[in-house]
Amino acid sequence: MKVVTPSQMRQIDSAAIDGYGIPGVVLMENAGAGIAKEILKLPAHKRNRVALIAGKGNNGGDVMVIARHLHNNGVNTVVYLVGKQQEIKGDSRINLNILNNIGIGIKEINCDDDLCRLEKDLEWAQVVVDGIFGTGLKGEITGIARKVIDAINNSGRFVVAVDIPSGINGETGQICGTCVQAHITVTLGYLKTGLLQHPGASRTGKLIVSDISIPRSIACSMDIKTSVLVRDYVRRILPYRESDAHKGSCGRALIIGGSEGMTGAVALASSGCLKAGAGLIKAAVPAALNPILENKLTEVMTVPIGDRSSVRFGEDAMEALSCLMKKATVAAIGPGMGVDDAVAGVVEHVVQSALIPLVIDADALNCLALNPDVLKKAVSPLVLTPHPGEMARLMKCGIREVQEDRIGAAREFSCKWGVVTVLKGANSVIADPIGNIYINTTGNRGMASGGMGDVLTGVIASLMCQGVDPVGASCAGAYVHGFAGDLLAREKGHIGITASELAGYLPMAIKLTKEGSGEHDGEGYYDKGSYYGEGY
Repeated sequence: MKVVTPSQMRQIDSAAIDGYGIPGVVLMENAGAGIAKEILKLPAHKRNRVALIAGKGNNGGDVMVIARHLHNNGVNTVVYLVGKQQEIKGDSRINLNILNNIGIGIKEINCDDDLCRLEKDLEWAQVVVDGIFGTGLKGEITGIARKVIDAINNSGRFVVAVDIPSGINGETGQICGTCVQAHITVTLGYLKTGLLQHPGASRTGKLIVSDISIPRSIACSMDIKTSVLVRDYVRRILPYRESDAHKGSCGRALIIGGSEGMTGAVALASSGCLKAGAGLIKAAVPAALNPILENKLTEVMTVPIGDRSSVRFGEDAMEALSCLMKKATVAAIGPGMGVDDAVAGVVEHVVQSALIPLVIDADALNCLALNPDVLKKAVSPLVLTPHPGEMARLMKCGIREVQEDRIGAAREFSCKWGVVTVLKGANSVIADPIGNIYINTTGNRGMASGGMGDVLTGVIASLMCQGVDPVGASCAGAYVHGFAGDLLAREKGHIGITASELAGYLPMAIKLTKEGSGEHDGEGYYDKGSYYGEGY
């Protein structure tokens, strides 16, 4: 499903109006009618009194269309305008005049006295419609508009946002001082990037994409490089297993990692690789740690590297790892390795000498951050799976800079170094070397515990060694990994679930994804929370 920036959405709107001759007022009518339809789906006894709050832009015009449709369906409505009626122009003015002509009075909010009147009507209302600001907002909200947003949030009422909750930057998801907390956001035409990036993504509630009759050919003709992962897309990526498959035909994965006190990371990556379907897995670990890994892992073979006292990789590991990679389909390096000059040397050797695809995670990323130019010397495809802190170290910037524009950070890094980047976190971002972005929305807050990223490393490596290309494996890996977490959280809640438990849910997540039943089917409806029962 395509995801657009506010500027791209403006181009699409302009092309529909100027290129196809669809009047703007028709698009506004379709937008308002679609949102009214969603409101009317609510139980009648819970949406009989609706307060609608409009701004001076096109979102305000949408609100006026919504008010008319709700009024015509017998809903009691009250409409507020943040500003003066004389300031309304264009298509919004047409719909403002229609409301006045049919007797739906509009109350202006320009001072604190007007705000008091709004607060009383919010107590009366069952549903509040927010159409104050649209996706083009960038500067911090101040003055009476800020007070109106605070009043909406303090009302305790069910909130429906028009296109985007007011106060969220439509491109980055950053909050412009304050924003509306919505229960439902009906976004128009296409998903916006700001709706899928935190912190804004946590303010949208359920997201519904409403068709407003824009020809699909417009978006198809544009260079839109951002998509959200949906189940139907991932289903087509996941490998098909022939009836005569055997362990040798399902790929040979090599997991390289471990240091004293960090054997669990290798075990979790190996488990993720196994549970996602790899045929044969070897875990290469410092020799002194091998007995621990043999005890932890049953189906995974372990290979001791270095002398018997080795608790961390050193120069003597390079030749042994080179030999192991010659017999593997894919290698993953980094979980629990630690960071020092010797380990960094091993990581650089593996990156430069590998003739098979590599997944690079954790401490291997921290080693590369010391000398990222090594990435240009790789001859095989690379997938890097940093969390925001690791990404900041790789990019020589602060974590805040990464988090304020996750899409931009991932795209910049992948294009610069020619790698696939999986920027982990809520709504993980996958970027390919030519600038395409895929946003994953499976997963939940219960996965905020150690080891989850190690399992993901194993899943991506597993899919690659079963024949999926690096971009596809990264997308499908992130999706099924998050889906497994959603299945686990649905059963056990969000507190105390572990990475090892999540790995056990991977086969079911893959099965359900392949079967294709559930909330993510179809392009017109996107419900992040329903996998794990958020109860919006």
